[in-house]
Amino acid sequence: MLFDWMPKPPWSVSALTEYVKALLEGDPELHDLRVQGEIAQISRPTSGHLYFTLKDEHAQLRCVMWRNWALRLDFTPKVGDAVIVRGNLGVYERDGQYQLYANAMVLQGAGALQGALEAVKRRLAAEGLFDPARKRPLPAFPRVLGIVTSPTGAALQDVLNVLRRRYPLVTVVLAPTLVQGDEAPVRIVRALARLNELHGELRPDVILVARGGGSAEDLSAFNDERVVRAVAQSSIPIISGVGHEIDVTLTDFAADQRAPTPSAAAEVLTPDLAELRQQIDDLAERLQNAAGRQFRSARQRWAQLARALQLLQPGARLAAQRARLEQLRLQLERAKQHRLERARLALRALTQQLHALSPQAVLARGYAIVRRADDGRVVRAVHEVQPDVLLQITLHEGEIVARVVAERL
Repeated sequence: MLFDWMPKPPWSVSALTEYVKALLEGDPELHDLRVQGEIAQISRPTSGHLYFTLKDEHAQLRCVMWRNWALRLDFTPKVGDAVIVRGNLGVYERDGQYQLYANAMVLQGAGALQGALEAVKRRLAAEGLFDPARKRPLPAFPRVLGIVTSPTGAALQDVLNVLRRRYPLVTVVLAPTLVQGDEAPVRIVRALARLNELHGELRPDVILVARGGGSAEDLSAFNDERVVRAVAQSSIPIISGVGHEIDVTLTDFAADQRAPTPSAAAEVLTPDLAELRQQIDDLAERLQNAAGRQFRSARQRWAQLARALQLLQPGARLAAQRARLEQLRLQLERAKQHRLERARLALRALTQQLHALSPQAVLARGYAIVRRADDGRVVRAVHEVQPDVLLQITLHEGEIVARVVAERL
């Protein structure tokens, strides 16, 4: 026979598999392993277990994470993630393959990044940058709102929608910037500096630093020490509206106030114009009611005096009392008119204040908003335009387009 020369009897597949399994699972070097690689395949069936494959440039490793361990993950693994997996090596006898039985997984580098972030947070906190005592109140009725965000992001549109709905009287000054990427921290710092350097009508009363939600990496610019220091050192109060709900960055701690989303920040910053109008109407009604009560009280008093006079028969005394009554009536009438006039003046003053806050009122005083016609950016300095650049100038009534002939300082 072909195998007569073999000195040992053949192994069964099961026996050989069990032997290999005992070797692998009995090796202490293969217990409590940490394996790094990229997720090549992953599936999560209804059982809740996690089946995935790790790979590097030269090999692949099958892995399984049972449901009770998978539920403890603080992120959702996906294909392409670079991860570090902890577990024990074993053999799946049915398929005759060795695999890693995982009990923990983190994104590669996430631990180091979190540790570095916590170190920066502790150091800045020790310097007093997050001290509640240094936080300033936000203005109740902001005249000019500065916004530091991406001009193309959804966060800006969300904020503008809230402002249009609640308080269209506020003037918005946008300091456009990148909000993620390697260059974002420097750009954000520059945007904050530009707003702090503004003077006159366009100097913001408050600044909103805004960005929509994203991963920790997407929000990393707002954990950058340069950005945090710029927020803390701003001469203008700042509200931070970075991320969505549960996202927290170091900028939130340095700002004078934090909001869970950009839209929520816009809600915090602005009063509701409809509510203001209702308050004015309520005040006017209260003034009118108070004047009416005073007049009715005076009329009742006059009636009482008139009845008292009827009891006095002497003609001279009666004439004197009638004269006195007439004088009181005139005084009361003047008092009523005076109170009503004060109420009208107060209502008119409140109305004028609301009108004065309108951007159209600013334009009516001879101011204009100058933008570049090509990209719509607001022109604040001579060096921002060059000869032959088209400018779009918004006036109180209408707009004009002009071409720059020369620039002068």
